[in-house]
Amino acid sequence: MLELVSKRTDGFIKQMPKYLRKRYGQFFTSLTTARFMASLFTLPVKRDLQVLDAGSGSGMLSVALLERMDKELEGMVHVHLTCYENDTQILPLLKENLNDLKKELNLQFDFEIRTDDYLLSQSDAFNGSLFKGRSDAGRYDMIIGNPPYLKIPRDAPEAIAMHQVCYGAPNLYFLFASMGIFNLCDKGQMVYIMPRSWTSGAYFKRFREFLLDQVKIEHIHLFNSRNRVFNKENVLQETMIVKFRKTKIIPDKVFITTTHTDQDFEKQTHFPVSYTNLVSGKSRYVYLITNTKEAEVVDKLNVFPYTLPNLGLRMKTGLVVDFRARNLLRDFQEKGVVPLIYSRHISGGRVQFPLGNGPEFLVMDKRAFLQRNKNYLFVKRFTSKEEHRRLQCGIYLGSDLPEYEWISTQNKVNFIDGNHNLTDAETYGLFVLFNSRWYDLYYRVLNGSTQVNATEMNQIPVPSLPDIRRMGLRLLKKDDLSEDRCDEILKSYLNEQYQENASFAFKDRFAERATV
Repeated sequence: MLELVSKRTDGFIKQMPKYLRKRYGQFFTSLTTARFMASLFTLPVKRDLQVLDAGSGSGMLSVALLERMDKELEGMVHVHLTCYENDTQILPLLKENLNDLKKELNLQFDFEIRTDDYLLSQSDAFNGSLFKGRSDAGRYDMIIGNPPYLKIPRDAPEAIAMHQVCYGAPNLYFLFASMGIFNLCDKGQMVYIMPRSWTSGAYFKRFREFLLDQVKIEHIHLFNSRNRVFNKENVLQETMIVKFRKTKIIPDKVFITTTHTDQDFEKQTHFPVSYTNLVSGKSRYVYLITNTKEAEVVDKLNVFPYTLPNLGLRMKTGLVVDFRARNLLRDFQEKGVVPLIYSRHISGGRVQFPLGNGPEFLVMDKRAFLQRNKNYLFVKRFTSKEEHRRLQCGIYLGSDLPEYEWISTQNKVNFIDGNHNLTDAETYGLFVLFNSRWYDLYYRVLNGSTQVNATEMNQIPVPSLPDIRRMGLRLLKKDDLSEDRCDEILKSYLNEQYQENASFAFKDRFAERATV
């Protein structure tokens, strides 16, 4: 039956233009993905099972799950399936598929299709107020979903209705996930396919807090390819499949599996991660650790007690959106201009200026566009998925361009600034950290996108400022800004710290034994 539903869905995709489906954030699940998502459930044995598929589309996920239940639970349970779908274009196909499924299976099940808005119809109940009508709070044993992926305005009805989990510009996918968690009964399970973006960043902090307080993560599946997850849809998106359970019990291990695409689930890699390593920090970031090396890096760097803001430092985003200030750009130096640093100026671990290609100077028109000419560590904001490094840094010293009191930075550059002027040694020390392979890997675990986000960089653990300064002095001794040199200095520092901590631990144990 699932193969037939897949063929019918392909036919719908061909006759429905992508731009129309994109308006609703509608991207269809492939057959192999649907089967894999259905396989992640632990099938409960109870007489009556309530199953929810919100944003059902053509019913691919429902059919995959019920086919599995038909094979494994026939005669043991009765299933009631609830589907939410309000796209009038696909409703006839959904009804046809579910009616045919009912004829095909031996499993006892019935279904209902609700055409009201999944989020707004339950928003009063979600907010805890009296609700006249039906509420599905805590009703469902199993929820499966591929929610719409669509950014909505912060004043959209859905965002206002679910304001507790929103911050900044919301997206429908995490509102669907939040409502799904609300709909789960105690010990109920939910399997969702969703973008990776919720695992870190300020925009999703409220959602993470709500989610991790209500449910526990049991399984995460990652895709190495961004463009081969939604089969035939040609979507470029970092996507993951997550299984949640509504419980307060923290699992010992969470399995993180990985495949390249949605067509090779039989070739997946498995890596068990402790829950305390998966979810960490005050911001409740989710660390997507897939191998031993990543686990080692996260373990070792998470022992550092500081972040940049703790040290009076902060990573910030460049000040000038150049296409909005074209009238202020200049190709050459002239009176009344300042250097404008672009990401193309970051090369070989330094800021190379000028290059003589395109706009490189800015008319000093607005104070908001200017920053003091002093020491900075610059970091490119954008890299490609295929590039060797995510963190690409360049040292800039105010003495590089001594004739200027002010400089400026283009919006696609991040820079580290401080409450005090960074010394040369501190600037080089920061370069040691963020140019090392360790920090680059840490950031990749933390954030799967190709954008280096200043908010997340300000959450990454770092050593004390005196230690950063000492590492910088070591780098200054040699004219070598390579990854190898930065790795060597950072590894040496970590070994020294380990030996020092081990020495303290030995002294404590010796003192305790002597006292006894």
